[in-house]
Amino acid sequence: MASEWEFQSVGRRKNAVARVYMRSGAGQMTINDRKMEDYFGRKVLQMIVKQPFELTQTMERFEVMINVCGGGLSGQAEAIRHGITRALMKFNPELRAPLKKAGYVTRDARMVERKKYGQRKARARFQYSKR
Repeated sequence: MASEWEFQSVGRRKNAVARVYMRSGAGQMTINDRKMEDYFGRKVLQMIVKQPFELTQTMERFEVMINVCGGGLSGQAEAIRHGITRALMKFNPELRAPLKKAGYVTRDARMVERKKYGQRKARARFQYSKR
């Protein structure tokens, strides 16, 4: 399956992992075997996914297939954006400068802090009672 795709990359954000496969084509994008509009109902998430293509004016040049799992929808959208950015840099290394300036190259490493034992939440302690 993956051998027919020209450019492959992985994008990550929070707990979401997106595997992006790109090849020359008519600009179709499928996410988990569904159209992007069906997978992401909110226009904001669709906009986040399209940002690297709009910045580099390569919207209608590639056919994109994406497998994404983990996390929530916003984390998945940003993971897809990261994966598309990395695939575009494999396609043309000169695109790195504008993509980096826009902040799409850097992986956003912020994740939810884990809950510690003996505590109510990650940082919140149980309330102390003197009496």
